[in-house]
Amino acid sequence: MTDAPERLQLLWGITVFSGALAQLTSLLTGLPSVVLLLASGLLIGRSGLGLVDPFALGSGLETIVGLLVSLVLFDGGLKLSLPGSTTRQAVLRIVVVRLLVALPPGLLAAHWLAGLSWPLAAVYSAIVLGTGPTVVTPLIQQMRLAPPLGDVLEGEGLVLEPVGAVLALLLLELVLTDRYDWQDLALELLQRLGFGVAVGALSGFLLAVLLRRLPVDPESGLRLQLTLGVMFLMFTGCEVVMPESGLPAAVMAGVLLGRFADTDAAMLDDLIRQLAQLAISILFPLLAADVAWADLSPLGWGGVACVLTLMLLVRPVAMQIATYGLPLSGGQKVLLSWLAPRGIVTAAVASLFALRLYEAGVEGAGALQGLVFLTILMTVGLQGFTATPLAGPLGLRLSEQEMEEEERQREEAKDQQLAAAGVIPAPAAASQSLPLENPQP
Repeated sequence: MTDAPERLQLLWGITVFSGALAQLTSLLTGLPSVVLLLASGLLIGRSGLGLVDPFALGSGLETIVGLLVSLVLFDGGLKLSLPGSTTRQAVLRIVVVRLLVALPPGLLAAHWLAGLSWPLAAVYSAIVLGTGPTVVTPLIQQMRLAPPLGDVLEGEGLVLEPVGAVLALLLLELVLTDRYDWQDLALELLQRLGFGVAVGALSGFLLAVLLRRLPVDPESGLRLQLTLGVMFLMFTGCEVVMPESGLPAAVMAGVLLGRFADTDAAMLDDLIRQLAQLAISILFPLLAADVAWADLSPLGWGGVACVLTLMLLVRPVAMQIATYGLPLSGGQKVLLSWLAPRGIVTAAVASLFALRLYEAGVEGAGALQGLVFLTILMTVGLQGFTATPLAGPLGLRLSEQEMEEEERQREEAKDQQLAAAGVIPAPAAASQSLPLENPQP
């Protein structure tokens, strides 16, 4: 595909349409949307019809992908909730244990089973470290998963995905430039994460103050415009100063903004969620279009064995260590050990890193990208189809009555925030959340 304007316009049209069609198919069939999005990308890209070539975007590909990923992570941070000490403790322990326990086995499996070189195996292990909240959240909703597991799984992904991305970038720079020793690597990781968190916290706080002082005018859309403007400026600024620090910044900004109920987060939440869903529907087909069967086929059964090792051995061991002594049932620990699908950040990081490796002439870039996408396909496919049947017998699903009560409480909280912002009258908010009663004779 050339970079002629007509071909680029067609690229975007085909990508957006294929993503929307995959989402529609998921809605009609109940199949996991991410599997269908990846399949649509393989169909329109190098592995299929050859209609979409992401490299036609040139240097703009990295910027576009980065902005869309930051939007997805900002949305995740905006709705992140870690109620209760058990949930927060579980997320913290899972993050620490997986950093210490999951990274080395992933490296060994990628090298010995999938045949990656030692440096690329280390990059792979870091890339797939984090689970994908963009995949986990729809599965939780589909399963009607009882708390606190949903919060734990979403929190794990939102924390580990930026950490894994930053660590993978530093390992990539180690491969390309040999500029770090291991002590410098650890220090640089902490610096980039700390810088991103600090800038994200400051940006989220300033945005919260700004939104609080704005007059309420839902028709203008000014709140959404300012939110996106601040978030994109924050992300690009972080990337210029310290690459990959924009990812933790996006999560932190969303978390902080979501904590300020009077900043109109309830109004923004639905709009941001829809934009984030659109970003996912664009990113998955666009990135999967770059994967060729030639990158997957050399992996053979070794690649499959590598992914199965992560799913059936590394993850369960790490979860048993992380949850030891926590007040979680055996069934909850089983589901935590099984459910770990990789998501859009994993795919985006793999594609961008493969591009850099190609440009540097490093052998094995295609195999690295292929193994990452094989990991996404296998984890999302196998766990997406089996999570609901597994959660039922384990007694981890909410009943219909509990689901209705949870939805009612969410609607009441949303109406209260809208009433506090002056969007709807307070009596109207109360009347919308209370059931009508028949008058007494």
